[in-house]
Amino acid sequence: MKPAKSDLPAWKERHLRVAIEGAGVALWAWNVDTDELILDQRSYDLWGVPNTSEVTFEELSAHIHPEDLDRVRAAFAASRAIMGQYEIDFRIQIGEEVRWVSARGQGEDQGMLDRTMYGIFLDVTGRKQAEESNELLAGEMSHRVKNLLAIASGLTSITSRSASSTEDMARQLTNRLTALGRAHDLVRPLPGHGKKDALLGDLISVLLAPYDDLGAFSGRIRVSVPRMAVGEASATTLALVIHELATNSLKYGALSSDAGTLDVSSGSQENDVVVVWTERGGPPVTTPSGQGGFGSKLINRALSMQLGGSISCDWAAEGVVVTLRMNRASLEA
Repeated sequence: MKPAKSDLPAWKERHLRVAIEGAGVALWAWNVDTDELILDQRSYDLWGVPNTSEVTFEELSAHIHPEDLDRVRAAFAASRAIMGQYEIDFRIQIGEEVRWVSARGQGEDQGMLDRTMYGIFLDVTGRKQAEESNELLAGEMSHRVKNLLAIASGLTSITSRSASSTEDMARQLTNRLTALGRAHDLVRPLPGHGKKDALLGDLISVLLAPYDDLGAFSGRIRVSVPRMAVGEASATTLALVIHELATNSLKYGALSSDAGTLDVSSGSQENDVVVVWTERGGPPVTTPSGQGGFGSKLINRALSMQLGGSISCDWAAEGVVVTLRMNRASLEA
């Protein structure tokens, strides 16, 4: 009997299987009456399920992230009424690991074979992580631009109060903006120039110099920090934290007032480096409500994830006191 035109020679099937495996495609079939799922080995591996027994959709659902579970169940139930192809992305949990899975298939009961729907799973974890990173970067860039505008406005206001003439104001403002540029050069060495350490006191002083009417180590900003190195990898993170604290102070704290002062001191406790940021003479301080804005979350994330540390705030009425605790090894890396 002559084979049907739809039949493929064995060697062509093997080639297609190689193509499927190379693309990272995992195959599944779901019997809508019995709820039984037929999975290939890649699907078992993707879901972290042993290939030892029959698996139902309900059993597989135990691995779906709790925040996505109801949405996935509703989507699969509705897929029988969908005309044409469908796709849904969701998270699954394999122990402590979270993976992103894209399930794709063909809807509509009339397209079934033996009451079974067919489709594929794709591991899209890398793509989702890249999307999350891009969203975080976009949010950070937006936040940085807003802060730069706030810094420019604040520095202009400070300079206008102390300048004796238009020319004097232009000179002072230019000096402050130039100091910000020096800080950028200090914490972001050029590629190919080798490892570059900065001294903790120098780094903090240069970053705070644009906010001081009289410059670093004098006037209303005082930095008293023991001599210790800050590695290239951690310098940018610390600069981000100091920049965020200074911006908040310029907006709401001691640096927003002519009489305000800022003292930055540091010491060591076993394996940690502790930096204490003390503001005095600014507007009355009240404890903020809520979880804080993007800047607060950014500081907490930077300290915990990149410097192995933490931040605590004492909202004293006379001025906030911020304590930064950082792992010494992470700071010197």
